[in-house]
Amino acid sequence: MIVEALARLLDRPAPVAAQGGRRVRHLRATAETRIAVRLGLDGASRVSVQTGGGIYDHFLEQLAFHAGLDLVVEGSGDLETGDHHTVEDTALAFGEALDRALGDRKGIARYGDATVVMDDARASAAVDLGGRRHAKVEIDPDPGLATHTLASFADNARLALHVESAGDDAHHVAEAAFKATGRALRAAIRSESDVLPSTKGVM
Repeated sequence: MIVEALARLLDRPAPVAAQGGRRVRHLRATAETRIAVRLGLDGASRVSVQTGGGIYDHFLEQLAFHAGLDLVVEGSGDLETGDHHTVEDTALAFGEALDRALGDRKGIARYGDATVVMDDARASAAVDLGGRRHAKVEIDPDPGLATHTLASFADNARLALHVESAGDDAHHVAEAAFKATGRALRAAIRSESDVLPSTKGVM
């Protein structure tokens, strides 16, 4: 396709199609931010997050890359007041898109866990895509918004997330946490069958 060829030429991720499979386009717009998301669950780790959110754009790119997702996020926000609104709404939009892409969650593995080491930092993450929102995230030290970002993502994705990450360098500790979350998510979203992974019959 012409669009894919241009993406390669410009060294940018190819756009994610909006129809079919486990793919979505999603827009979250508020008085403070506007975040557009294109997400494909069965991707090739083609990732770009461009919102002006600094290291948090990078952290979300790491999460998506290690989850094996195709993700393009473009956004703008009131950065003159700080990066909190933009970072938070990007995590919320990403979570909402993931929830939509999972659909009825039929056939997914549902559970995943992973441990990641990054120099001085060690992070462990476990995910349950059963539809119940919960986040227990311990990042020590936290560079600022890492804990809140992962919790916001988990809440809007309707998943349970447990993360523990510790070390000396705050950037390494946070990045390891996002990578571990991505690796755990990669295991949980994989298609295994056409069976709903719940005895309740609904998720």
